[in-house]
Amino acid sequence: MITVSLFDPPMCCSTGVCGPVLDPTLLRITEMLQQIKSLGATVERYNLAQQPAEFARNPEVKRILNDEGTTALPLIFINGELVLKGRYPGETERTALLQRIQNTSPSDPQ
Repeated sequence: MITVSLFDPPMCCSTGVCGPVLDPTLLRITEMLQQIKSLGATVERYNLAQQPAEFARNPEVKRILNDEGTTALPLIFINGELVLKGRYPGETERTALLQRIQNTSPSDPQ
């Protein structure tokens, strides 16, 4: 089972997709996470403003925040491996992440 963990910077709501003006980057990330779920992976998404204990609970996230501060956010992990730090993935990176997950996911039984 693949687990994708996203540690977001502090935002007003859990996804940042709220309010009168939507950030298109956050909207694309939310869509990407839905695609990842549809591939059978587990998605964990944490917002520093709403779930600070999750940031403290993860030793790697805690170390990065202690060393670099919140400018290192967002952080994206796949099965505990840090794959992106300090920014959300662009279109090419999103495609590569989805392909990586799809290629790693167990096949559906026939």
